[in-house]
Amino acid sequence: MEQSVKKTARIEVVDALRGFAVMAIILVHNLEHFIFPVYPTAAPAWLSVLDQGVFHIIFSLFAGKAYAIFALLFGFTFYIQCDNQRKRGKDFGYRFLWRLVLLVGFATLNAAFFPAGDVLLLFAVVGIVLFLTRNWSDKAVLITAVIFLLQPVEWYHYVAGLINPDYKMPDLGVGAMYGEVAEYTKSGNFCKFIWGNITLGQKASLLWAVGAGRILQTAGLFLLGFYIGRKQLFINGEKNIRFWIKVLIIGAVFFAPLYQLKEVVMENNTSIQQTVGTAFDMWQKLAFTFVLIASFVLLYQNEKFRKTVSGLCFYGKMSLTNYITQSLLGAFVYFPFGLYLAPYCGYTFSLFIGLILFVLQVQFCKWWLNRHKQGPLEAIWHKWTWLYSRSK
Repeated sequence: MEQSVKKTARIEVVDALRGFAVMAIILVHNLEHFIFPVYPTAAPAWLSVLDQGVFHIIFSLFAGKAYAIFALLFGFTFYIQCDNQRKRGKDFGYRFLWRLVLLVGFATLNAAFFPAGDVLLLFAVVGIVLFLTRNWSDKAVLITAVIFLLQPVEWYHYVAGLINPDYKMPDLGVGAMYGEVAEYTKSGNFCKFIWGNITLGQKASLLWAVGAGRILQTAGLFLLGFYIGRKQLFINGEKNIRFWIKVLIIGAVFFAPLYQLKEVVMENNTSIQQTVGTAFDMWQKLAFTFVLIASFVLLYQNEKFRKTVSGLCFYGKMSLTNYITQSLLGAFVYFPFGLYLAPYCGYTFSLFIGLILFVLQVQFCKWWLNRHKQGPLEAIWHKWTWLYSRSK
């Protein structure tokens, strides 16, 4: 009887959307030289203008938004896994906790070549929220997601500052940590680079996430993705198309005023910038994130668009492999122990390199998935998730 239970079918638009998010991440990371801020000291005037244009366009479109899409789809994938096991009469929760432990291992691998620490570790820590809420009602999940996304901790710090003018936010020492990371990265000592990244870099990354409001935002996005999965909002249908049209309109309407409010807030003192400023910055990025998601889902209904972005489906199916290998490739391209191209690449050349790496990864994905069901790291994660279990 158990063998006759069908798994939830893959939703193609989700694979493509995940591929879009990882593509955007690799472009942003290349412009940042994978958090290695070494750039040419001189350039022709025309190239400097072009560089600034490239920087503003890519960061305006993708910075903070690609990560948000990635996080939301992490929660959606959790729903798919839970639903598949629920159909078998099983609880996926504890198996998911083990899956998060395995994710820490992948996060460590990626962080070894990514000086700023890795978002996968944040996902592994915050993912516990999904375990705790997996049996909650839809309403409770949605309300909790909204509360997290409202950034209550930032507002607490702001109100505390109003009540007590001497109140100061805790100094987590992130700036000093990243300064140390920058120093050993520039030294070119490979062993020191690897060890520093998986220790100090990871610590700095998590503490930065605390100070930047990323902990609660990630939790909210996880739950929102979980909720979207429960409501089947990525399934094709006229009702869902109308829903995404509404999301597009609401996101577009709210983005402009939220962005302007963020700009106004950022003109105030540092305390307000770090509290209210953080909240408004998160909100304006979230509004634009939903503009991107809704636009992509709606455009995906068009056959020509689907064919144009078909490579993103392959790319999204191997998102873990692509996310980690882009760090390895980026480290080799930009850092002193590799080709050390950072001092010679402004934003325009870095974007060009990012596009080349993306195309090469897509071609590899197509080649690999024509021969295997999953990407190499996806297969390992799946196999180890289901160790000592007959149910998959």
